Amino acid sequence: MYNGIMNVYKEAGFTSHDVVAKLRGICKQKKIGHTGTLDPDAVGVLPVCFGSGTKLCDMLTDWDKEYIATLQLGLVTDTQDISGRVLSKADPEKIQAITEEQAAEYVMDFLGEYDQIPPMYSALKVNGKKLYELARAGQEVERKPRRVQIKEMEILEMSLPTIRFRVVCSKGTYIRTLCHDIGEKLGCGGVMTALQRSRVGIFDIEGALTLSQIERLRDEDKISDVIIPPDGVFGQCREVKVTPEGRRLLENGNRLPGRMFSGNVRLQEAEQVRMYDEEGRFYGIYQYLSGPDAARPVKMFL
Repeated sequence: MYNGIMNVYKEAGFTSHDVVAKLRGICKQKKIGHTGTLDPDAVGVLPVCFGSGTKLCDMLTDWDKEYIATLQLGLVTDTQDISGRVLSKADPEKIQAITEEQAAEYVMDFLGEYDQIPPMYSALKVNGKKLYELARAGQEVERKPRRVQIKEMEILEMSLPTIRFRVVCSKGTYIRTLCHDIGEKLGCGGVMTALQRSRVGIFDIEGALTLSQIERLRDEDKISDVIIPPDGVFGQCREVKVTPEGRRLLENGNRLPGRMFSGNVRLQEAEQVRMYDEEGRFYGIYQYLSGPDAARPVKMFL
């Protein structure tokens, strides 16, 4: 069984669930999960977890994500992208009156934190039902705004009414909604016409593998070569080994007293570390607490 995480390129037309289902067939393994949904029409980076690596799924959703998006001004749809039902069209003269300088200023106004209302066509649940299920049934419910953070914003190309931009954002940000909100701010409406997720945490699009590439690697018995072990995504955390005395506590996922750290290591308050036995086998992520001079488990992988 494979254990770890793979950088997969999600192609247009597939849901994230479709990708996982196909990988289960390709790799002959059931325990596989993805780390964040991409719309069917979107393409790009989809980190997929295997085996014990599936414990990473909830942790990796917190990673920042980078997208390349294309916005078309002058349209509003029910899905906030070009595939939806058109709700309104702006007067062409209104769009022509918008200058590139004004459009750029309004786009960059979204840099930082803002309250974003999730779209009806999303997988968020309200009273136990997914919003897109309600939307397909013709219902619209009130959604509470959520604070999101736009950490980086760069306009890559502008040929009004089209704007192509790069954005780095926090988890929970809907790029479709960002496009919609930019259009609203400009007073003419806007829809997303294309979306590529170019990075998720340490995974970028240059290293992402298509399903056909993964199939070829399977046929060559090389899939293990492209799966990063669970500890490989925690490079920012220091490595700590335990003494033979501490190994049993480590094996059971118990708290580890500082005297059981090998090499007289000194840790900072609340510091998270990668914990190994003396043979170099990775067990999980621990957090150090100076009060009791001990480390508690955050996430175990064995």
